[in-house]
Amino acid sequence: MSTVVVSHEYASSPDQAWYEHLATALGAHDVRVPQMPNPEAPEPEPWLRAVAAEVSAPADTVLVGHSLGGVNLLRLLQQHEGAPFAGVVLVASMAHEVGYEALAPFFDNGFDWPRIRNAAKQFRVLVAIDDPVLTPDPLDHVRLFTTHLGAKSLITPDGIHFSRHQNRRELHEAVQMVQELLP
Repeated sequence: MSTVVVSHEYASSPDQAWYEHLATALGAHDVRVPQMPNPEAPEPEPWLRAVAAEVSAPADTVLVGHSLGGVNLLRLLQQHEGAPFAGVVLVASMAHEVGYEALAPFFDNGFDWPRIRNAAKQFRVLVAIDDPVLTPDPLDHVRLFTTHLGAKSLITPDGIHFSRHQNRRELHEAVQMVQELLP
């Protein structure tokens, strides 16, 4: 049995968005969706500690990050030592600052892309072309992930931010991506 660790979006919780659907669809695996500390006013270090506490065997673990949760995982990967993770799925995640002052500390000092790339065997990216959060252009974020991480991407024509705000309770594309990466 493999482990799937989900880092949820800003101002959310494990029972919102599509996280429960993912856990149900991957029922044969250990799916963990920890509550990120203070999700309405997130801070990088507590978020990083919360997700790191859920990881025990990276080689058998797929990480899933939604929006700011994906940025949180990039920081985890940047600090990771040892065997690479089985894979990483980034859903509506940012590759750079997007203009939200409350989230700016998560982007301090940029990313060490080569180090992140070496911390996981494979990367997948899921983005909607109509995502209003991934400014100035959702495709810019996709390009950075594919260029720097060798990520395979899926771009949907709609889906906004695959967020709780749209009452998004299922995300079959994310389930399929995780299944592709499970050891």
